[in-house]
Amino acid sequence: MMVEPVIDLDPKRIRSNLERIRERAGSQVEVLAATKYVRTEDMGALAEAGIELVGENRLQDLEAKQERWDERFTWDFIGNLQSRKVKQLLPRVRLIHSVATDSALKQLGRHADPDTEVLVEVNLSGEQSKGGVEPGALGEFIERCPVTVGGLMTMPPFTEDPEASRPYFARLAELAGEHGLQRLSMGTTQDWEVAVEEGATIVRLGSVLWS
Repeated sequence: MMVEPVIDLDPKRIRSNLERIRERAGSQVEVLAATKYVRTEDMGALAEAGIELVGENRLQDLEAKQERWDERFTWDFIGNLQSRKVKQLLPRVRLIHSVATDSALKQLGRHADPDTEVLVEVNLSGEQSKGGVEPGALGEFIERCPVTVGGLMTMPPFTEDPEASRPYFARLAELAGEHGLQRLSMGTTQDWEVAVEEGATIVRLGSVLWS
């Protein structure tokens, strides 16, 4: 059984990091705190620091954290999307960032409200281990989606060199432009600044916020 790391969350340090990131990113970019490794009892430190938008990877963690902190944050789902959990996720989140399968579209058609908005995950690297729609199939996938597609999300191959992510971010922005989509969820702790330069509207940040 994998033991998840315990994060020391200092509200003052988080607030300072958040202010620095927002200054660099600009007012048009949403800073999403990726809270996969933040314990339920520690979420208050994020609220105290001024974090407003959080993203969860697992439904069970989302449920536990919302039970205690629901009104303190806006909630997105950023993890791998299992279609059987779409029904439970929909009333809990503003956006699902990772729609990428026909089974997910089927569940959205059954359970989503007319005003539901999602992001489509695009696999730009061709890595088999990553989810996402192939770029060439994106237009048809968007057309089949029974709810509003507000934008795109991607995860480039892991690298310690932020510049290595730039081509993937640039391509996602190009695809969004081709399909008239506004939201771009791209960029994490190691490469968020490059993502912002390439047009990100949401950056998904973890340790850069609290370390």
